[in-house]
This record gives sequence, C-alpha cells and structure tokens, in this order.
Amino acid sequence: MQLISINIGRTQAIHGAKASGITGIYKLPVDTAQITAEGLHDDAICDRANHGGVDQAVYVYGTPDYAWWSAELGRALAPGTFGENLTITDLESAQLHIGDRLRIGDVVLEVTAPRIPCVTLARRMGDPAFVKRFRYAERPGLYCRVIQAGVVQVGQSVVLAPYTGATITAIEMFQAFYTGHLDAATLRRHLAAPIAIRDRVDKQKQLENLLAHNV
Repeated sequence: MQLISINIGRTQAIHGAKASGITGIYKLPVDTAQITAEGLHDDAICDRANHGGVDQAVYVYGTPDYAWWSAELGRALAPGTFGENLTITDLESAQLHIGDRLRIGDVVLEVTAPRIPCVTLARRMGDPAFVKRFRYAERPGLYCRVIQAGVVQVGQSVVLAPYTGATITAIEMFQAFYTGHLDAATLRRHLAAPIAIRDRVDKQKQLENLLAHNV
C-alpha cells in the first residue's frame, strides 16, 4: 500500500447541512503533514461533537473504494472527495478490523471505527440521497487514533499490521450501527475490541441496560 494523497480541510461555508453553517469536509492536497494525537496539523474540524478527538483523529480512505464509487457515479473522484485525511492505495475499508494498525514512516495509526455518513457528506456530494447510498455501498472508510505521531509525506509506503486480539471487522461495526438494538453477545464483542471511546460509552450503557432488564 502507498500514501498517494494527504488532504487538509479549510473552514468553508456549507448550506443545508449542520446548524453551524461551516464545514471542514472540503479538503485540499498537500505534500506533507504533521500528525499529532489530535490529527493533522491545521485540518479544520467544525463539528467536534461528532468528529475529531483522539479516537477519530485521522480518517483514511482507499483507492479500491474510490474506483467503485467512480464507476457507480460515472465520474472521476479526486482524492479527498469524501473528506478523508489520507488516501491509500489497495486499502478496502470493509476488510479491516478494529485495532488493525497502519504504519506510515514513523507514524502509527490504529483503526477505531468506520465512518457513519451524515447530511454534510450528502451536501458535499450534491445528492440528498447520498447518505443512504453510502450506507448500502458499505465502503465507509476508517477512523483511526494516533499511536505514534510524526510527519507523513505523499509517496510513502503504508504497512498493515493486523490486530491479534479479540475484535470485529469495520463493516460489522458499520452494519451494527444501523441494526439498532444489539444482543448481549454482540455488545460484548464490540466492547472487547479497541473501539472509539464515544462508542464504548454508548455500548457499555446498552449492555448494562440490557442485563438489568433480563435480571
């Protein structure tokens, strides 16, 4: 795998999406970037209630998923179109597991969650139905936490280190979001994986409530 694009967001007005009226989803390519525990330096994150933070510091998307979307939409899509920070060759997000790591030079990222689409993405794509299309395409891209900070450059190799503990696939987690109520065994599988803290708190509460009602 190879890092073919680094994409930095700049604050920009957007109509018909989030109440703030601004977004950082529109990304511009750069040759190099500093990655810290909070993400890429100077990358705009406007909706911090739902995006960003140490467990969603970096969003990655792969060229196979881009190729599928280009065929589906009938047009070429430039890297960064989906708002990802890093565009990587040969990365199919549905196949990775929570906890898998990506090494890019000195930087190490750990997969924490799939991306759940929202109205901002639909506005970015100019298609009110795009949230539904993105859901059923099941090519979500991956949020990552930063295990080791550093500088990345376009053209660097990306090495995948599979997680060896108990985990789930990114696509299982993506599908579970739309399933609604999960049983105790499924919730425990999610909680055994190194998922993002926002999701961990939510699923722990779900499990506690479920067990309380089954007593």
